[in-house]
Amino acid sequence: MSSTKRQQTMAKRNRERAVEEKRTLKRLKKQAAKAEKAAGGPMADGPMADGPMADEPMADEPMAAEPTEAEPDVE
Repeated sequence: MSSTKRQQTMAKRNRERAVEEKRTLKRLKKQAAKAEKAAGGPMADGPMADGPMADEPMADEPMAAEPTEAEPDVE
């Protein structure tokens, strides 16, 4: 047995980064749907309104909204 640790490959790092980005986008999408529902918008009677986690925050979800670079604030 080798006593040294194996170096992590770039492919594994890229996969892990992709998974984390996907989770972040999903969390932001849920937060947007929740805010839309609270505002009484068109999503209020959508399929996510009746979901089991509609009113409960996710365990790893931060309380404050995170700014994103993918969605610029355009009005």
